[in-house]
Amino acid sequence: MLSVTPSIAARRSASRRAFAVLAAVMVAFATLVSTAPQATAANYLYWSYWQQTAGKWAFSSVGADKATPSDGAVEGWRWAIDDGSGSRPPRVLPTFEQLCASTPAEAGKKRVGLVVDFGREVDGDGKVTPPSLVATCALVPTAATGADLLAKAGGVRTDKGLICAIGGYPATGCAAQLETLTEAQKAPDTALALPTAAPTTAPTATTPVATTTTAATPPATATAAVVATSTTAAAGGGTSPLLWVLLFVAAAGIAYAVARRRRPSGV
Repeated sequence: MLSVTPSIAARRSASRRAFAVLAAVMVAFATLVSTAPQATAANYLYWSYWQQTAGKWAFSSVGADKATPSDGAVEGWRWAIDDGSGSRPPRVLPTFEQLCASTPAEAGKKRVGLVVDFGREVDGDGKVTPPSLVATCALVPTAATGADLLAKAGGVRTDKGLICAIGGYPATGCAAQLETLTEAQKAPDTALALPTAAPTTAPTATTPVATTTTAATPPATATAAVVATSTTAAAGGGTSPLLWVLLFVAAAGIAYAVARRRRPSGV
């Protein structure tokens, strides 16, 4: 009678070897994952677009060229570093009455409050002092968009649909990315005092801007997508998690093949 004991023993031995190899691969995989470079969130320095809602600043969900503020609205712009938290609105929160009470209404036009916060010195290039806060009332056609309203501030510079500068600030660049932030840049904002606004019905732009100029600032969702897309590059090209998974699968396949080769013939 043919004994099956050696065959069973050989099979168990092969299984133990395969298990040992697979365990070693899993340990190596866990080590690689734990030591793999971790991507960090990018920080973007750019002009963000805000609208007052229920007495608070709310990040606009659409670009300024798509928004049509109503009579009595208040819009704001802020130059600041966005670390993904969306916590840098304009540092002053005036009411419509504070901005437009002294501006007479006109038929066929609307009054909209406009705030432009040029940010802190630590958010600039250290060479040019940010301009003073703009807080005024604009009297514009009823169909005017947020982009038309912003053109009243003057000195608007755009690039590929992004607002790069307002009032000529900053002079160069557009939506710069910062890999690290200083402690001063991480510090919370300090509220600004509202300047006395002089009545105005048609502020003159220092630099003419066509009303057809696209002036879309990335909404919160778009900003998050840009940050996510740029994360790998900002982190120095970290290895993709998918690559680790593929390496693990390949190693497991090799371990199984080794175990199969070591099995006795006829088993």
